[in-house]
Amino acid sequence: MSFIVVDKRDNVATAIADLGKGETVEAGEWSVRLVDDIKYGHKFALVDIPENEYVVKYGERIGRATERIQRGAHVHAHNVEDIVDEVRKL
Repeated sequence: MSFIVVDKRDNVATAIADLGKGETVEAGEWSVRLVDDIKYGHKFALVDIPENEYVVKYGERIGRATERIQRGAHVHAHNVEDIVDEVRKL
């Protein structure tokens, strides 16, 4: 297995090995063709994530997409905004 998904609500996975653009990675119910290189420890989208939608990891909202994130794309600071202030208000 080359990635982990912790919670069924997650819309991102975490690479547990360096993964290459164009590679199809599979685990359980998931099969995703990567559109970017994904380094160990980084996230990629399991599904298309629309702009302004939450990025969900560990079953929790960890950020908000600043642009549409394509399935298989790298999910990181370049396309996700921090929601710490928003979460603090909950």
